[in-house]
Amino acid sequence: MSNEEIQKTFSGVTVEGRYGNGRPFTESYEESGRLSYNDTNRTSEGNWSIQTGTLCTIYDTDPSGGCFRVKKVGGNCFEFFFVARTVDKAHSDPVRPSWTARGSVAGQPGKCADEQTV
Repeated sequence: MSNEEIQKTFSGVTVEGRYGNGRPFTESYEESGRLSYNDTNRTSEGNWSIQTGTLCTIYDTDPSGGCFRVKKVGGNCFEFFFVARTVDKAHSDPVRPSWTARGSVAGQPGKCADEQTV
């Protein structure tokens, strides 16, 4: 997705998703650039931004952060790929999907199917 598509899609919404290992999460992207994250193990606050076609998050308690390439795979389904992961490495593990996380915008029709598409 382009910078503009990422901004339009995620600004002011909450994404409900799961990681490749199946663990669920929610992440809310405020228009101000702040974010709220929640999964079964933790709740965190931080900031989000868009850098060269990637969605980047950095949490107040973890300054290392991370950036993700985002691919829209359905009407309301998005796959997030950690930018440090190469395509070859992503496809080398048949047990895990190639995406890092997958989610859909809360309150909008449609969800991600359970199977991997990439």
